[in-house]
Amino acid sequence: MTHWSPSTPPGSSVRLDSTSSAQGTVRGAATCRMASVETAAEHERILREIESTDTNCIGPTLRSVYDGQEHGLFMEKLDVRIRNHDREIEKMCNHHFQGFVDSITELLKVRGEAQKLKSQVTETNRRLQGDGKELMSAMEELQKCRVQQRNIASTIDKLSHCLPVLEMYSRLQEQMRTKRYYPALRTLEQLEHTCLPRAGQYRFCSIMAENIPKLRTQIRDTGMTQLRDFLESIRKHSDKIGETAIRQAQLQRSLDTQPRTLIGRRGRKEAAAAGGAAGTDSGVAGGSPVSEQDSGILDVEDEEDDEVPGAQDLVDFSPVYRCLHIYTVLGLRDVFENYYRKQRRKQARLVLQPHSNMHETLEGYRRYFNQIVGFFVVEDHVLHTTQGLVNRAYVEELWELALSKLIAALRTHSSYCDNPDLVLDLKNLIVLFADTLQGYGFPVSQLFDMLLEMREQYGEILLKRWNVTFRQVLDQDNFSPIPVSTEEEYKHYTSQFPMEDPELDKLPFPKKLPFSEFVPKVYCQLKEFIYACLKYSEDLHLSSTEVDDMIRKSTNLLLTRTLSHCLHYAIKKKNVGLAELVQVIINTTHLEQSCHFLEEFISNITNVPPDSANATKLYGTSTFKDARHAAEAEIYTNLNAKIDQFLQLADYDWMAAVPGGGTLEASDYLIDLIAFLKSTFSVFTNLPGKVAQTACMSACKHISTSLTQLPLDPEVRQISMGALHQLNTDVKECEGFARAGPVAGFQGDTLLLAFSDLRQCDYQASWRLIVSVKHTERRTRLYAHKVGAA
Repeated sequence: MTHWSPSTPPGSSVRLDSTSSAQGTVRGAATCRMASVETAAEHERILREIESTDTNCIGPTLRSVYDGQEHGLFMEKLDVRIRNHDREIEKMCNHHFQGFVDSITELLKVRGEAQKLKSQVTETNRRLQGDGKELMSAMEELQKCRVQQRNIASTIDKLSHCLPVLEMYSRLQEQMRTKRYYPALRTLEQLEHTCLPRAGQYRFCSIMAENIPKLRTQIRDTGMTQLRDFLESIRKHSDKIGETAIRQAQLQRSLDTQPRTLIGRRGRKEAAAAGGAAGTDSGVAGGSPVSEQDSGILDVEDEEDDEVPGAQDLVDFSPVYRCLHIYTVLGLRDVFENYYRKQRRKQARLVLQPHSNMHETLEGYRRYFNQIVGFFVVEDHVLHTTQGLVNRAYVEELWELALSKLIAALRTHSSYCDNPDLVLDLKNLIVLFADTLQGYGFPVSQLFDMLLEMREQYGEILLKRWNVTFRQVLDQDNFSPIPVSTEEEYKHYTSQFPMEDPELDKLPFPKKLPFSEFVPKVYCQLKEFIYACLKYSEDLHLSSTEVDDMIRKSTNLLLTRTLSHCLHYAIKKKNVGLAELVQVIINTTHLEQSCHFLEEFISNITNVPPDSANATKLYGTSTFKDARHAAEAEIYTNLNAKIDQFLQLADYDWMAAVPGGGTLEASDYLIDLIAFLKSTFSVFTNLPGKVAQTACMSACKHISTSLTQLPLDPEVRQISMGALHQLNTDVKECEGFARAGPVAGFQGDTLLLAFSDLRQCDYQASWRLIVSVKHTERRTRLYAHKVGAA
């Protein structure tokens, strides 16, 4: 291929190309004639492919040419194609040659102008460089200032992010030092999630980030330590808390204001505590409760006001609130709730375990109740001032457990008690305990049911005490009418025992009351027993009818069991004389007459009419009647025994001779016996008429029966007329005693009938004597006949 250059003349180039072209055409024509049509077509295809294909990809095409046999022919055809292209290029260059020459000429002209412009530009640049040298130095200074300004702005920006981190970390350290752990935990949260991400990657930030888990663990462990200290503290001081709560309830009951509600400052304390518990989540710095004391018990002894401090005033609950908030923020609230409830359940079991000697003193019961009240006051406060730490179901479960164990312990320990005063104080303490916890919303009906059970035990203990009292009264009584010498003494006894005797009132002083000291003392003791029963029924929420029924039933037990046994004991006691038995009858008669006064007394203190449909009647009348009948029977028995003692002195000589002259006198023993009977029956004047008549008739019949047995004794085989005369004299003496009327009220000779059997026995003895004489005469005649025959 021929390349044109500007130094070659255009005409010579055309000529060379024309000559070469002619020669090539002749050779090409000869070659084409020699090649076959297929070879020509193949070469044509290869040439078209070479012309249309990128030069980088014509390697395989050329290889196919060199691999073939028509290489020379192809080269010729290629030369022809090249020449054709050269001609086309030459035509195009000839067409644009003049423009090119013109352009070169213009370019040469521009060269000179460009040299001038270059020199001007160079001069201008020199002058500009000289003039801008100061500006460049100023620009460099400005650049340095801008760099410094940018650095300062960047530093300020970084410091604005780092300083809050440092300030907050400093605040965190201060809060940790002052043990304000809940605000510290809030600060830690803000430091981790807000400040440290803004500060960037600094070494101190990395150190702080590494310390955050450790600080969290430290705060959590410290909060748990404070909670343990709090739990231990309230366990030790639960009795003090309960004592304060009970005193508070007692004060409220004495004031009789708003029954069954708490007084003092509980409402204000709960509201403040609830507000503090709710506000801890909104404020970070001030989120912890106000008090930061680690102890659970506050010192309130320096309070100047006279108001009884509320139970919650003694306890600082901030460790509970603090630990609860800490675990809530840490996402461990469930763990904390389970731990707190588990520990409190353990403490509840310890509190509910009574001391073995609790029943010995009231102080033991008081300490036991104080501990239980203190425990549930704390739980009630936690229930109302925390959001879900303990719930109502949990507290009710604990209370059910406490009730079961408490009632079992009280039943066991109260059974050992034999002092009614201690039982009554225990009942009052239980009532106060129940009222206190009822004020906090705990159901206490089971406690009052247990108190009703204890009422029977209390009644039994009262009966034992009054049994001793009645026996002492009986042992100390002289069984003689009470002498009264002045009006004051008379009023004193009548105030103790209701007595209505107009005839006695008219008698002048000195005078005697028909009964002994036993009667007013027993009547006062009966009233004291009724008062004791009434004291137990107070504050048990019983109706007047129930109280009246309880008192009447207990009084009936006292009358029918205790007093009745004591009276029978006094009646059956050895060495009880007839005078004492007579006085017992008189005493029981007056006590029987006073029973309706006891009925009225009970009705007055219970406000239940005695004639109401459900009112229980007193059994005093039957009790005293039975005692009087027993005394009467004992009088009859003792009187007969005394008669037997006199009759044992009887010593009849059944073979005595008939006295010569003069009158026979009654036997000495019989004279003494009749004198004894006269003196005895003179004492019976104060007895009811039937009792004295029965005693007199019984004594006469016993004498008659005993004397009848004397001559009818099988050992008495013979009775002389002298003995019969003596017996007849004694019978007449007895009949004379009966005719004299030792006891008023007998009609005619009724008392003489008691000796009719004895008179009949006298006739039998006379007949026995006649038969015996005749039998003796017959034996004498037989003996004389035998002697004569011999």
